[in-house]
Parts: sequence; C-alpha cells; structure tokens
Amino acid sequence: MEDQDGREDRDRREGRDGGRPVEGRDHLIVCGLGGLALRLISALHHAGNAVVAVDAAPPAPARQLLEELAVPLVVGPPWLSPVLRRAGAARARGLICAEDDELRTLETALSAQRAFPQLRVVASMSNASVGRALAGVTGPGTVLDVATLAAPSLVQACLADNHNTLRIGDAEFEATSVEVTAGGSLRSLFGDLVPIAVTRAGTSEVEVCPGRDVTVGSGDTVRVLGSPDELASAGVGRPDEQRGDGLGRHRPARQALVLLRSVTAQVEWPLRLTLAALVALTLGATVVLRFGYRQPGPGGHHLSLLSAVYFTVETIATVGYGDFSFAQQPNWLKVVGIAVILVGVTLLTTLFALLTSQLFGRSLAAALGQRRITGMRGHVVVIGTGSVGVRVVEGLLAAGANVVVIERDDNNRHLSRLRALKVPVITGDASQPSTLDAANTTAASAVAILTSSDLTNLDVGLALRDRLGPAADTLPTVMRIFDRSLSDTIAASFGFRSVLSTSALAAPWFIGAALGLEILSTFYVERQLFLVGALTVAPDGGLAGLAMQELSARIRVISIRRVGTTIMEHPPRRATRFAPGDRAWLIGPPEELLAVLRRDAVPAAVAAPPGLVEK
Repeated sequence: MEDQDGREDRDRREGRDGGRPVEGRDHLIVCGLGGLALRLISALHHAGNAVVAVDAAPPAPARQLLEELAVPLVVGPPWLSPVLRRAGAARARGLICAEDDELRTLETALSAQRAFPQLRVVASMSNASVGRALAGVTGPGTVLDVATLAAPSLVQACLADNHNTLRIGDAEFEATSVEVTAGGSLRSLFGDLVPIAVTRAGTSEVEVCPGRDVTVGSGDTVRVLGSPDELASAGVGRPDEQRGDGLGRHRPARQALVLLRSVTAQVEWPLRLTLAALVALTLGATVVLRFGYRQPGPGGHHLSLLSAVYFTVETIATVGYGDFSFAQQPNWLKVVGIAVILVGVTLLTTLFALLTSQLFGRSLAAALGQRRITGMRGHVVVIGTGSVGVRVVEGLLAAGANVVVIERDDNNRHLSRLRALKVPVITGDASQPSTLDAANTTAASAVAILTSSDLTNLDVGLALRDRLGPAADTLPTVMRIFDRSLSDTIAASFGFRSVLSTSALAAPWFIGAALGLEILSTFYVERQLFLVGALTVAPDGGLAGLAMQELSARIRVISIRRVGTTIMEHPPRRATRFAPGDRAWLIGPPEELLAVLRRDAVPAAVAAPPGLVEK
C-alpha cells in the first residue's frame, strides 16, 4: 500500500492536493484522456507548453503516461465548473474539449464558456449541425472535426499525389516530389527552390529540411517548395492527376458499359438460363415466321423481318392484336404457333418470378454495383464509412476517381450520403476474401482501410495482403491508425508504407486554435509529418533579432513580409534577421514548429481552418 507521503505526492501530481487548484498561469487544459486527448497532451508537452489534464475516470494507462510526462491530472467531471477551477481555468490560456463522448464534449465546452468567458474554448466535434451551433457560442475556428482535418492527406495517399498547394499570404506556393535522375547538390539541381525533404532511393527514411549543399543521387526523391513560376523555371511540374483507367465520372458511355457488364455478371444462373431460352425461342420463331408465314389472300407474300419479330413477340406475349393470325396458315405452322405460345408464356412467367425474387432479395441491387463491381478498373476501394471514410470518399470523387465502398453495417447512417453520391456500396466483412473479390481489389488503383477500429484496420490490411499475394506490394494501401506511435510501430513491423495517424494530422490544428496561432496545413512525406504555420514576430519574443539560420536545422522559413510593407521576400536569405512585427511563414515537424509558433505568435482571431464544421 502507498504510504501517506506517496499518496500526497500522487495527489499533488494529479492536481487534487486536498482540493487546492493547480498552480501556474498561461497553461492549457485538455479535457478527456482518449486517443486524441493523449496525443494533444503529448504534443503540447514536447512543444514546451504547460498542460493540465482533466478527466472524470482516468484509465490506468493514461495515468501512467501523464506521470511519465509529469503532467498534472485533475480527477473529476470536466463539465463542472469547480473541477475546471481546480485545473486553473481562471488563469489558463485555453481549454481543449476532446472527450470520446461528444455529448460530454458539448456539455464541457458550453459549461466552460459560461463559467469562464475569457477562456478560449476549443472542441472536437464530428456532428455537423451541433458543431455549427457550438461554434456560434465559442467563436470561429474553435470547433474542429478530426475527419475533415485528416481526410486531405488520406486522399493524397490514395491517389499517390505527392503534391500540396499552399496559400502563403497573397501568394500560392506548391510543394511537389521530384525523383532525381542525375546526382548533384540540391542547390545545383533546384536553385532557389526550398528543399523540405529528401528520401533516399530504396528507403523510407526522410531527411527533414536538408541544406541546399546536401548531395543527392539518382533515384533519390526530393520534396521541393516554390511558387508555380519557380517550379516551372526549374523544370519541375505537377504530376499528372491520377484518373484510373479512364472510366472517369465524365465518361458516361464507358461507365454505362461497365454497369451493363456488372449487371450481366451478377445475374444468377436460373435467370440467365431463362433469358437465354427466351432469346432462343424469339430468334427461332422469328426465322420460322419470316420464311414460313404468308399473308392471307391472293399473292400472299412472306413477312418482312420487322413484321416477323413483331408477330413473334405478340405471340409469346399472347396479346393478339388481330393484325396477324395462324387461322389460315398450314397445320404445321399452327403447331409451331401453339408451341411458341405455351413455351413463351412459361418462360415469361418464370422470368418475372425470378426477377421479382432477385428484386426483393436485393440481388438486383447487388448486380447494380452494391455487391460486386465486375469490370471496373483503376478504382479506389474505401473500407469503412465512418466520418473519416465519408470525407475521404468525397475527396476522391472531387479528384475525379471512381470509388467503391465496403461497409460491414448495412444500417450505417452514412449510407444515404453515399447513395446520393451514387457510390457503389458492398455490404460485407472486408477481412473475408469473397468481399475483397466482390470489390475487384485486384484491379483497383488503391485501397483505403478507414474503419474506426485500429485492430480491424490491421486485420483487413493483412487479409488483403494474403489475398493479393505478391501483387499487394504494388497496390497502394492506405491504413488509418488513430495513434501516431502505434501507426509507426505497425508500419515498421508489418511493412505497410502508408499508415497514417488521424490524431497526428489533427493535433496541430487543435493546439493552434487553443493558442490563437495560425496553422495552414499538415501533410506527410513518407512517415514524416510536416506542419505549415504563420507567426507575427513579437517585440519581446525569442525571434526578434534572431537570424533565420539560427533557427532549428529542421525548420525552413518559406517567406517573410517585413513590417509596414506588402512585399513578400521569397526565399529569404539565411542571414536575414527577424524584426518585431515581421510576418513569417514556416514549415517543419510539428513539435519543433509549434514551439517556435507558441514562443512568438501574437494571439489574434484566426480564420476558420478546414476543420471547422461547416456542413
């Protein structure tokens, strides 16, 4: 058992300490200890921010992590103002509501806003309508959706699009990957373009923000950043957008052909047999009537081909309009007519029965593309239709890609949205080979595994690899894993290259919103996450008077606008010194860049980022 000193020490770390509030000022409060909250706490701690955690029932693993980071924990319901007061809400710089239960998140955010009006409250909310209403209370840019923030990077990975467009001030910049064909220094190969990453040939290790004198060889890949004119001058262009096999949404004739092939392939064999027999009967009867039937009266002539087809259909359907009749025909032709009527009625009745059975058994819907996408090529298979999956599907469609969705739950609330987008949905377990075959994964251009369960995503990824065999090595497979450390472990252990952490992509946006900073973009280069942000140099901050070359070697200044001017210097010289009031745009790993942004950013109202719930 713990002795008295041990209990007091633990209470002090957890912020209880006999009910006394947490000491200190200018800290951030994170409510909740789920995956996103722990990621935020870790990122804030490593960026040098003072942080306090609040949770009603902290689990043991989370307690252990907080103890390792020496982060104070206040135990109690965060939606109660006395608990937040113990966490120092009256003196805190901001509060992030990141509980797993969105109803509790809403309650905490509203309670905190009411009890501490001066406190900047940021909330994680995937429900669009609730998010809009909450943003009306807490302010623009304070309600963020992890799915919306992470989806662009997931879409990029699916399309193998190594290109990012960034809006820096009033100018547009582009970051794109280039494979080196002839060795040399980055300066000699790319001039004034900003090198932000180098991936050596045959590896996935990334050199972050290398100097221009770094030498690269043939086969290495360099991600460079510059204006469109600078990229064009250096002979660096944007890669062609991937459009699969040309069966884009802008080619309705080809798409209709694929649909027809899908329907034909999915018709069950009894219906196929009945259709074949009916077609054979129609053709045979048409030939017989074409050459055996003569019009009544003198000089009666044979039927034309069209008339023969018409009379055949009329006979099989037993409608009898009176324009043609077997009454005055030879006996053998009358027998043929009787046979055509009997067999035709039987086949038609059978056809309608089988068709009705398939219709009400949902087999017809499956044939229309909801269970098997036969004939489609170059499509993207999206597995899982949670909030992340739907955002990714919308992004892929906007990029012109064909999409097929696999969803286990046929009552999923997002299916109506997918139907409105006319996306084929296959209902089934994606870890089963039959379901993967139904989605025609062997002909897909990429597979995105995006369910809300990390274990399920890993299970499906391994099942896909087993099903495809060696072909799996060439099929881009994008796997969503919420926690960044787990995503890195899975990528290293199982050899998956595109294992992306949604929490890692979203965390900088939450931190920036809580601190009043301006975050512009997050994206991956291989396994390395990059952050783009902006700051205004504070008069008494750590950047005033500092030369850009004295920044961390892993941070690059993209552009700078001097105080009192509208001219943007790009790229600024490394010896250039920051002056108070200068506006600077930087890129680098999130932890290091957040530390710089936090140190010198001037808190101000910021524009709503892409994660603001707007729909």
